[in-house]
Amino acid sequence: MLLGPSLALSATLFTIGVVGVVIRRNAIVLFMCIELMLNAVNLTFVALSQYHGLSGQIMVFFVMTVAAAEAAVGLAIILAVFRHRQSVDLQNINLLRG
Repeated sequence: MLLGPSLALSATLFTIGVVGVVIRRNAIVLFMCIELMLNAVNLTFVALSQYHGLSGQIMVFFVMTVAAAEAAVGLAIILAVFRHRQSVDLQNINLLRG
């Protein structure tokens, strides 16, 4: 397997995720873009583990664990904010003000 196409795909996916985080203002889309960036990093770890041993594949399991916890906690927070504010638009959410 060639390393170049895998890293190019990973860089493309990561770039799409970064652009989505910067441009979009919907909290659910923001979390999907963060998950896309984490999956791009996972693809890089798997591609590089072919040359550097199994340590990259082991790291993928840690990243997947963190991503699952982030998704569960993040979606619970979004659901609580939606019930309170009736919106998931990040411009409308400022819970620190009274």
